[in-house]
Amino acid sequence: MTHLSSDIDSNSAEFQANRDAMLAALEEFRDIEQKVLEKAQQAKEKFVKRGKLLPRERLNLLLDPGSEFIELCSLAGYRMYDDKDGSAAGGGIIAGIGHIAGIRCLIQVNNSAIKGGTISPAGLDKTLRVQEIARANKLPLVTLAESGGANLNYATDVFVPGAQAFANQARLSAAGIPQITVVHGNATAGGAYQPGLSDYVIAVRGKAKMFLAGPPLLKAATGEIASDEELGGAELHALDAGTADYLAEDDADGIRIAREVLHSIPWNEQLPSQQAVDYREPLYSPEELIGIVPADAKTPYDVREIIARIADGSEFQDFKPQFDQQTVCGFTHIGGNACGIIGNNGPITAKGANKAAQFIQLCNQSNIALLFLHNTTGFMVGTESERNGIIKHGSKMLQAVANASVAKISIVVGGSYGAGNYAMCGRGLDPRFIFAWPNSKTAVMGGAQAGKVLRIVTEDKQRSMGIEPNQQQLDQLEQMTAAKLDAGSTSLFGTARLWDDGLIDPRDTRRLMIHLLDICDKEKQRSRSNSIQNNSFGVARF
Repeated sequence: MTHLSSDIDSNSAEFQANRDAMLAALEEFRDIEQKVLEKAQQAKEKFVKRGKLLPRERLNLLLDPGSEFIELCSLAGYRMYDDKDGSAAGGGIIAGIGHIAGIRCLIQVNNSAIKGGTISPAGLDKTLRVQEIARANKLPLVTLAESGGANLNYATDVFVPGAQAFANQARLSAAGIPQITVVHGNATAGGAYQPGLSDYVIAVRGKAKMFLAGPPLLKAATGEIASDEELGGAELHALDAGTADYLAEDDADGIRIAREVLHSIPWNEQLPSQQAVDYREPLYSPEELIGIVPADAKTPYDVREIIARIADGSEFQDFKPQFDQQTVCGFTHIGGNACGIIGNNGPITAKGANKAAQFIQLCNQSNIALLFLHNTTGFMVGTESERNGIIKHGSKMLQAVANASVAKISIVVGGSYGAGNYAMCGRGLDPRFIFAWPNSKTAVMGGAQAGKVLRIVTEDKQRSMGIEPNQQQLDQLEQMTAAKLDAGSTSLFGTARLWDDGLIDPRDTRRLMIHLLDICDKEKQRSRSNSIQNNSFGVARF
């Protein structure tokens, strides 16, 4: 493979300006994450009085010491629903991928320190996404449960689609993917089925509450009077009902048992033995990724500058480099794992789409994972593009992306506009993972273009009706449209709506990709070895 060379001068004024702009965007979303942490910390005294650990403390105790945690969708629901100031971002759930007893797991923790861990529509979407990641990557799912259930202000938004979460649990169990739940507190009504559908249930004595109807509802419905403990306490479920498989003394003990349960499952032993792969670090520091992408989106740059800082040894075999200059395709390794990369140096032309479609098929043929680095205004438009068959060739690229069976990972490093977002494997094309840099933008088109389009359409319509257009009103329409589109294209707007799996520091891109490619590779090995026992039905209690 060819060693990529770099033209970046990290001491230049341009690099420093780009760096400053990226750091400002990075600080904005880190500040929001910190606000959520501080909001949860305010409940510390209340949790201590109840003899409980805060959700983040439970998570830290669950994870192997010193291991890395890839947090997912940390800002889901940001400033949506009843999140007035951003402090309730996250959808009532802390989720991510980490190691427990040496086993890589998908972890979700009800953030009961904020609004009782109630689930908003964004929280439900996040739950469904977490379950999908667990299924697609064959990761055991561990839940630390304590939630007031659905946020009743939005009950009509979560009731019907909420059933999908239970269906997913049943199918995960049937697929042989273990689900372990520690019930630390409330798990009532529909929320009681979450532990009920888990394969292993641990209930904390004196704290867990699992029942379909709480004491007030029970009294109103039947007239029966019962305490929380009598109706659905941990001892009742461990000793009588059999819903709980293990009885824990407190939060820490419940987490200890969960770790022991995982340790008893020969999950890693089911993988074929594999020798550690040696690989070289990039020739250029990933730290420089903070200043590569121009602060001005109209300023071009070469996506190979990014590849040179994430690829092993900065090696990259450019595919058809002379055929099209604006869509970059090529083979490399990241963390020892083979990877095909598709990146943008401009709009996707007919030749670029043709090239990318062929490249995707080659990767699929050789079982090579794909990484899409988004930075495109979309497909090239105009009479020449139409004459060259942009629709035909663009459709071929979309076909290839949609039907490729290899793992697909997307990183939105700049703009991701229009059908270019689809062709580069945006959320709608089901990437295995999709993350975004804090400077990124995702929209149907740029705000300025949208404003001009609506202005032209409105002006032409008025003239066809014999009305003389009011230029001042048209100016206002154009400006308002542009402002609306721009506000709806930011990384914070997108990540709040789960258009990605989270925002990341550009400097963490290589490290994250090493983890993600390894996750995808392990899933591939399990699929090949048939190491997971599939059942027609999940594990049920009798």
